[in-house]
Amino acid sequence: MLRPNFTEEEIAHIYQLFMEYPSKVAKKKLHVVYLKALELPHQEIVRIARVSGDSVTRYLRAYIQGGVAALCSSQRYCPRSALLPYSEVLKTRFQAHPPHTVAEAAYEIEKLTGIQLALSACRDFMHKRLGMKYRKMAAIPSKADPDKQRDFLHNKLKPLLEEEKQGKRRVFFVDAAHFVMGAFLGMLWCFERLFLKTSSGRNRYNVLGAYSVKDSELIAITNEIYINSDTLVELLTTLSRLYTDMAITLILDNARYQRCDKVINKASELGIDLQFLPSYSPNLNLIERLWKFTKKQCLYNRYYESFCQFKAAIDDCLNKVSSTFSEQIKTLLNPNFQLFPKSANVTV
Repeated sequence: MLRPNFTEEEIAHIYQLFMEYPSKVAKKKLHVVYLKALELPHQEIVRIARVSGDSVTRYLRAYIQGGVAALCSSQRYCPRSALLPYSEVLKTRFQAHPPHTVAEAAYEIEKLTGIQLALSACRDFMHKRLGMKYRKMAAIPSKADPDKQRDFLHNKLKPLLEEEKQGKRRVFFVDAAHFVMGAFLGMLWCFERLFLKTSSGRNRYNVLGAYSVKDSELIAITNEIYINSDTLVELLTTLSRLYTDMAITLILDNARYQRCDKVINKASELGIDLQFLPSYSPNLNLIERLWKFTKKQCLYNRYYESFCQFKAAIDDCLNKVSSTFSEQIKTLLNPNFQLFPKSANVTV
């Protein structure tokens, strides 16, 4: 039986460490040794500290051989991956050629390093060591110009939004959405594959919207025919009537009916500033996110028996943008814009 001798100073020191040491493992060891210093029998220490008799013996032997330093040192086994020396090589390879599957990644790793990995080990290495995640790719227009987008964002859009924040003007992001009645299929957690009824015909509900970050305000004009320059003139007139004492700026894409003389002349007559986005820049138009939100909120995995019900669901969702859905909209449509660096694009 191990019977180390303890001085009063040693007992006080062990107790202080036991109370203050951050590591739970070390605290357990210090607790056992402190109880032994109080001359408690082994079985009593096992009962109080809730450890095995072998652990009590092991902790006491460690204290006799190395003092409190031996109790506080970490001796956990930390395996080192044989792939660590190849981390930068693999990272460079996968940045240039992202693998589609874990199996493909494991094959590339074996080809480059000669080390064969199980799929689970390969997945852990990519996630924990390389910082990779399994993400769905996103599409961007092939003709988008990142330099022009960056220039528009920093030199035009952000200064305008800052003026709106200061109460000097209202900035509206304008775009049209065309909701065709049919099946909008989305993902679901379910116990078996489910099926959604789909409506026949091609009934279409058109919405021309103007969204402002301030108060999450949405002005919408709807019809069942088409959106054209007359619809946009109607929107300009509505905005001019609502904001008679404040400068108004509209952020628009380059659709022909928006850049025509009728719209530009009407905007000039009403004193409304039109700012056209660089070509192929939906990522700089906040209202694009609203259309996705609307589909997710009231169209995905939903069946509407009639076109009237279909329209009513969309109208109800849009009418709740600044009320029921206000907090969600503020988060989703916050003016943080994503630019697409060329390095993030996949090429042949």
